[in-house]
Amino acid sequence: MMADSLLIIEDEALLGAELQRHFRRDGWEVSWARSIADAQTLLFSDELAPLVVLSDMNLPDGNGLDFLEQARQQNISAEWIFITGYGTVPDSVRALKLGALDFLTKPCDLERLALIIAGATRSGRAQRRVSDQVAAQSRRYSVDSFSGDSAAAVGTRDMLTRLAAVPYSALLISGETGTGKGLAARILHHSGSRANAPLVEVNCAAIPHELMEAELFGHEAGAFTSAKARRRGLLEQADGGTLFLDELGELALDLQAKLLTAIEDKVIRRVGGEREIRLDVQIIAATNQDLHSAITERRFREDLYHRLAVFQLALPPLRQRRADIRALSQRFVTEFNHKAGKKISRIPDLAWQLLEQHSWPGNVRELRNAIERAVLLSSGTALETDWLQLAPQRASLPVADNTDQLCLTLDGSMALDDMDKYIIQSALARHAYNVTATARALGTTRETLRYRVEKYGLKSGSRDAD
Repeated sequence: MMADSLLIIEDEALLGAELQRHFRRDGWEVSWARSIADAQTLLFSDELAPLVVLSDMNLPDGNGLDFLEQARQQNISAEWIFITGYGTVPDSVRALKLGALDFLTKPCDLERLALIIAGATRSGRAQRRVSDQVAAQSRRYSVDSFSGDSAAAVGTRDMLTRLAAVPYSALLISGETGTGKGLAARILHHSGSRANAPLVEVNCAAIPHELMEAELFGHEAGAFTSAKARRRGLLEQADGGTLFLDELGELALDLQAKLLTAIEDKVIRRVGGEREIRLDVQIIAATNQDLHSAITERRFREDLYHRLAVFQLALPPLRQRRADIRALSQRFVTEFNHKAGKKISRIPDLAWQLLEQHSWPGNVRELRNAIERAVLLSSGTALETDWLQLAPQRASLPVADNTDQLCLTLDGSMALDDMDKYIIQSALARHAYNVTATARALGTTRETLRYRVEKYGLKSGSRDAD
């Protein structure tokens, strides 16, 4: 096991040498700096990463408190203990405010110091584990983890890079199911200024309405029958960090209003509570729904939409980035080779043909699932095409059976948006592009129809009723 590292900053030669000998006997890897300049070299240039720093307060070339503040600005996270011959109360207060663990006066009993160092060691190890986890997550969810060389993928990475550098309070991610909205949210959190703070995720469609308010805002003991104890809600748990609300369109209207108030005022109140709790939370919301239609149909609050949509990120479906299918497939093969101990090294031409021709209505998630299945069930070094379970695509088009019906293929050759577009286009044509009559025939409103006409570029020839 690697020895823990201790940095001693002390200009008194006898004391420094004694401390160095004492802690080396206890198994520490000890570095000794006799001035702040020496300590700066060790920490900032040589990138020494001590678990604990034991520092004098007054050194020949500066003040130890000023150096601690500088170290914190450089993200040096070591536990810091001060020893000084003439400390003052203001100095000790400042030291604790800067995150120092303890403040001792000379002469210092070595046994007492050893106890304090032992406590610092436990705290430092726990903090280092958290820092290592944060660093691992940051590497895993870098902007480059949204992979692909297509124009759509490059554009998305560029937008992610821009957004990660912006101190936004709320952001809306839109896109079809399986396009990577969760991945984008994690990239934005771990690449942004809140990477060291919590990322709390909640799927609004997975929690029953009657429980959602208590989940989001928390509750006090006795607030309702099963509330036996106080519970911090998800917003409170995300304080200082990010709350990711997936499937936002499933959130009930009454909770939409309360969420809007929390975002605007940065204050919440637990269910059954009277005390207001001030929060600093960044909200990332995601939806695969058409929120414009939901607003028209009064299923979603327009004011909440505008509050969230100041910053927006629209993720492209896989059919708009087909040039990325090969790179994504190779990446998933590598991933599942590693997880399952497989050695798939070749994807046959027929497999490539099926992968590139499939319409991928489930987008990247569907592609990942298909590759996972094929890697896990293939027995050799080549990906076995049958386990992809992708039928060859037919170039069939929807066929009109009669003037009142449409026949749509359900073999995967048409995506959901393509079906929607074809239905609207056919209905408009049958009603001489009269928007009012077409909306009536489709059982929707003129506003909703106009939005879809504009979305699919069907404006040519369309007109309202006279």
